[in-house]
Amino acid sequence: MSSSPRFLRIAVVLGLLSAIGPFAIDMYLPALPAIGHQLGTDFGTAQLSLTVFFISIGIGQLLYGPVSDMVGRRPPMFFGMALFALASVGCALATDIHTLIVLRFVQGLGAAAGMAIPRAVVRDLHTGPDAARLMSLLMLVFSVSPILAPLAGSGVIAAAGWRAVFWAIAVAAVAGLALLAFSLEETRPPSARVESSLGSALRAYGRLLLDAHFLGLVFIGGFAMMGFFIYLSTSSFVMIGHYGLTPTQYSIAFGVNAAAFFGAAQLNGRLSARFGLVPLVRVGVLGASVAISLMLAHYLTGGDSLAVLIGLYFVASAFMGLVIPTTAVLALENHGAIAGTAAALMGTLQMLGGAVGMAVVSLFNDGRPLPMVLGMAAGLYLSLTLTLVTLGVRGRRLPSPA
Repeated sequence: MSSSPRFLRIAVVLGLLSAIGPFAIDMYLPALPAIGHQLGTDFGTAQLSLTVFFISIGIGQLLYGPVSDMVGRRPPMFFGMALFALASVGCALATDIHTLIVLRFVQGLGAAAGMAIPRAVVRDLHTGPDAARLMSLLMLVFSVSPILAPLAGSGVIAAAGWRAVFWAIAVAAVAGLALLAFSLEETRPPSARVESSLGSALRAYGRLLLDAHFLGLVFIGGFAMMGFFIYLSTSSFVMIGHYGLTPTQYSIAFGVNAAAFFGAAQLNGRLSARFGLVPLVRVGVLGASVAISLMLAHYLTGGDSLAVLIGLYFVASAFMGLVIPTTAVLALENHGAIAGTAAALMGTLQMLGGAVGMAVVSLFNDGRPLPMVLGMAAGLYLSLTLTLVTLGVRGRRLPSPA
């Protein structure tokens, strides 16, 4: 089953649909310094245009998840992709930073559909190691965004300026609509929607918010992601402004670390089948925490090496590739009947946590590495603490999915 053509096709389609929203982040990163300069604003305000995108993705998922449980997965995906495309055109035409920030918020509301619903589709179809394999394959396709999008963005910026980035993103959204129309069938049949309603969604959110094990798994992945989001929002200022890389060199450095994450994620299915999902999470969080601790010690003791930053974050990213997809599978394992709602709440909490982390670090962003590294380390230390609390030192086997 896990190697069938249909399995692989679904992974490709879901990965591409999931990548469209992050594409709007990663292609945009090399443009941040230029946008701040051209629109006459400072580092923090320019970063705000990225932070509000994360906030709106988080808020939007709360709506798309229950709606996808009630009406099926495809209709809200169509709506989200269309909204995303229109907002991208608006961003391309924005003439001041405040208008850009508002339109980035609307763009994030559209992108939220591609963040929550594909994970619900994975749970519709599979659980356990097969779900881990599908989630990892999805993320392999998804990896085209952080690996290639910054390079594509720097090329587009060099050729036509930062506004062309948003025109390219709008074209990608239209391509996503075509892909959705012709390549993804409905995975939430009408018979499964009978018990789904606004009231049931609110009750489901209430149950999930009282489920300490679900929340623990969500935030293990979420705090690890927070460190990545801080790197995402700050690394262009550090590497271009502090270390003097060109936008293209920065894009290559960013893509190398992203490749480590998604490459390691491809081992999840094989490793989880052999050792279990829970041990995989524990090893991943511990390994990433050790790597980030070495990086933090380097900067706290007066070091200032770009090679240390890139090399140790490569190691940390690889370990996080074992953590983030696996915690998503574990969090949804026992919530198949409300997979859309559970995936939405997970995405919202993780995105909002990432946005808070980015906002806090932006207050101290002076273009040097230490504030960024401190924020990244704080996220992983919180993830490690929650891993010990939620899964224990030795871990434990989860109950069978309902």
